[in-house]
Amino acid sequence: MNELKPRKALFNPELKRRGIYVLPNLFTTAALFAGFFAIVQAMQGDFERAAMAIFIAMVLDGLDGRVARLTHTQSAFGAEYDSLSDMVSFGAAPALVMYEWALRDMGRLGWIAAFIYCAGAALRLARFNTTLEVIDKRYFQGLPSPAAAALVAGLVWVMILADIPGGDVRWLACGLTVFAGITMISNIRYYSFKDINLRKSVPFFVIAAIALGFALVSYSPEITLFGFFVLYGLSGYVLALVGLIKRRRAA
Repeated sequence: MNELKPRKALFNPELKRRGIYVLPNLFTTAALFAGFFAIVQAMQGDFERAAMAIFIAMVLDGLDGRVARLTHTQSAFGAEYDSLSDMVSFGAAPALVMYEWALRDMGRLGWIAAFIYCAGAALRLARFNTTLEVIDKRYFQGLPSPAAAALVAGLVWVMILADIPGGDVRWLACGLTVFAGITMISNIRYYSFKDINLRKSVPFFVIAAIALGFALVSYSPEITLFGFFVLYGLSGYVLALVGLIKRRRAA
């Protein structure tokens, strides 16, 4: 998830003097293409490919920032380009895929739900881009747009493989779409995984859990990925509830 990069770098004169680098922007362009491909496939009725393309865009989006930092090719252009790519891949594409798959038959309510998601993604990215100081880098403010896109695309992918038409679960699809859109612009905190150090030693059960995760993904990638992002989407509300209970007890 490329939202891990602080946008404070956009105001760094050193970065503004740099040119346009091919390598990180190549990954960003590939992510943008995957999002656009998802829209095209949804218009043609191939929703399984559309959902898979959104997940591919997530992987590519997570790589471009890391490649830029490893190769010291960060630039203001790359940061802005990445944000625009995210809006297509994780804003417009999931909203249109869900609308074409399940929400079209709901009439006005369907396109309103899709618009709430799309607007939520735009506002989420705009708020992130204008946040100069991050109080606690371990947490995101609001659900990250790639995770929200995974919720929407994951539901489509799982239901298609289960041979369940979108019209049969349109109310579930509508509710999940609105939930993802509103949660993106909420103040709910989500763990960012930024403090994980892969070079430190870990207990044995961590390695066992990773092995189990690979086994689950290989057995049923769509259910595993969708289940993970559902739990992640609910985790912010659980943390908020736990914090509220602690504050009330302290008071």
